[in-house]
Amino acid sequence: MELSDQLRTVVGEKFVVTRPIKMRRFIKGFRFGDGKAHAVALPGSLVELWLVLKHCIAAGATVIAQAANTGLTGGSTPFGAAGERKLVVINTMRIKGLQLLGDGRQVVAFPGATLDELEKTLRPIDREPHSVIGSSCLGASVVGGICNNSGGSLIQRGPAYTELALFAQVDDEGRLSLINHLGIDLGNTPEEILRRLDNKDYESVHIDWSENKVASDREYHSHVRQIDEPTPARFNMDPRRLHEASGSAGKVIVFAVRLDTFEVTKNTKVFYIGTNDPGELTRIRREILGAFKELPISAEYIHRDAFDIAEKYGKDTYLLVKWLGTGRIPRLFDIKSRLDACAERIRFLPANTTDRLLQLFSRILPPHLPVRLRDFRQRFEHHLMIKVAGEAVQETAELLSSLYPSEEGAYFECNAKEGAAAFLHRFATAGAAVRYRAVNGRSTGGIVALDIALPRNENDWVERLPPELEAQIVHKLYYGHFFCHVFHQDYLVRPSVDWLEMEHKILELLDDRSARYPAEHNVGHLYKADEVLQSHYRNLDPCNCFNPGIGQTSMRLHWG
Repeated sequence: MELSDQLRTVVGEKFVVTRPIKMRRFIKGFRFGDGKAHAVALPGSLVELWLVLKHCIAAGATVIAQAANTGLTGGSTPFGAAGERKLVVINTMRIKGLQLLGDGRQVVAFPGATLDELEKTLRPIDREPHSVIGSSCLGASVVGGICNNSGGSLIQRGPAYTELALFAQVDDEGRLSLINHLGIDLGNTPEEILRRLDNKDYESVHIDWSENKVASDREYHSHVRQIDEPTPARFNMDPRRLHEASGSAGKVIVFAVRLDTFEVTKNTKVFYIGTNDPGELTRIRREILGAFKELPISAEYIHRDAFDIAEKYGKDTYLLVKWLGTGRIPRLFDIKSRLDACAERIRFLPANTTDRLLQLFSRILPPHLPVRLRDFRQRFEHHLMIKVAGEAVQETAELLSSLYPSEEGAYFECNAKEGAAAFLHRFATAGAAVRYRAVNGRSTGGIVALDIALPRNENDWVERLPPELEAQIVHKLYYGHFFCHVFHQDYLVRPSVDWLEMEHKILELLDDRSARYPAEHNVGHLYKADEVLQSHYRNLDPCNCFNPGIGQTSMRLHWG
């Protein structure tokens, strides 16, 4: 029996996709990555996921586990030709499941559970997940964040991390096994463990609450305060946060993770700073991290050029989130992907038809940003928004009032509408470069999209490119998580420029600055995994059966 037919016996005819047009949204990355696959399987339970895996491994196929496919570096899609072995993409979005433990102090998340769903589950009990907004708006999965050591904007929480997970591995001899490090006694055989977890067939007595293993990065709040250290606060290849499922990037198949949740912070305030002297922002960062009793919730940076591009090309994203909330955005992206696939088959339609229509729609709408934000854009090149609560409110107000107004800058305390708008505008920046290129294809080439981590002691954080590189760039977008010193840097290059060659040149300059990359989107197929990360991958997956080629490694059986 063909492998695709075997998979149909497990998940049903409807949930095995083999036609290329229908596979498109599973094998084409959100921003990067495109390849071929033998089939896409969509199991509907943990047991079905296990049975699909068994068939794939028995057939000698390689497997890519995928959730929402919102990654930016192509790490959850095939890359190029399928190679010498059949490749099956297993999309886990049908496997929903969130189980609260200890009155909601922790949660068990299944592969298809999204950050948005987790946020809504925790809201009635005044708790929240590790990450809020950001990737949650696109429907990113909880498990995907763990596998990629995703960062997020919240200063006190650091990268997504857990040492409590349930996952499948294949050893050097090709034997598939299920590893239960979830800290919950669920039985002995894989089928029993997964059936009981599927049905929440366990009691509080079965849960291990010892402190031997942690369910979040509980050291980060002090780690980020070490502002004189010559290393970054966080980055994907940081050895301190590579542990089994955490940072696995698909080299094991994760069935569930157990995570800490956090009390919702109330009575927050947002302070908005604008300046033409980046040294002023450095002083604020060092003073707050080094001396404040309480850390801010978040501190987001955006450069004026990024502000402008996002105001025009991220407007519809901003308004959709504002009007509809985050819950409906994943569905809208799914519909957009389907429409794009149909449009590509109609020859007379221009490229990126849906992006052009959305951009046209946004242009006819009135200005969407508050007046004071637009006024600061006119006056200042560098913008910083700081969200605080508790004692940090008074501390921040006193610090800023002692510094401003200055010759180069000013600040204001946002009202609720302005504060929400500032952070939502910052979020919309992340997709603005993609939209710009989609509707300005003739005047723009590719996009170099980097997320980098600068050393904690780096004070001269503003990038200065040599003139020969500047001449090849149409626009630069700088934005990021300022207190963590994690920056997103998007470069829209001219049509004649090889974007990949440009990326390599910029990365060489970053190496000279002791930057580490990627900071939070993982290596995917864009970046080369260093020896530490490659060793992590080989230990997890000695046969190289799962997500082969990740981090520009070998795609061959047993790593070639």
